[in-house]
Amino acid sequence: MENRGILVDTTILIDFLRKKNKEKTLLWKLKEMYTTISISSISVFELFAGAIDNSKVKNVQSLLKWLEVVEFDEELGEMAGRIFILLKKRNKIIDFRDLFIGTTAVFYNLEIATLNINHFVNIPNIKIFNTSTVV
Repeated sequence: MENRGILVDTTILIDFLRKKNKEKTLLWKLKEMYTTISISSISVFELFAGAIDNSKVKNVQSLLKWLEVVEFDEELGEMAGRIFILLKKRNKIIDFRDLFIGTTAVFYNLEIATLNINHFVNIPNIKIFNTSTVV
């Protein structure tokens, strides 16, 4: 196991929650490869926004116990604002939630694992984990 961390996008978490065989998910494989799996507090919002019944809420709560949640704070807000202006000038605007999650990865110098590379590819200095190497 490597002694480093990775930030995972909500898409990876949703895939894990939906699949019955958890050991075949990308999140499971990443947990075997990295000592720390981090998520943005924005992903916490996204997960609970999709947890439409008590069973799903409990599943999200259980999942969060073995993930490190990185708070979206003032510094990240400033950085995201600057990146938003840059993307707007380039006509490459992305959803704010993806912008916040991607900015978190850049700020903490973490690779990001996602099932939607196109949502993040235009964020400057982002390092996108190649998910095809572990699937």
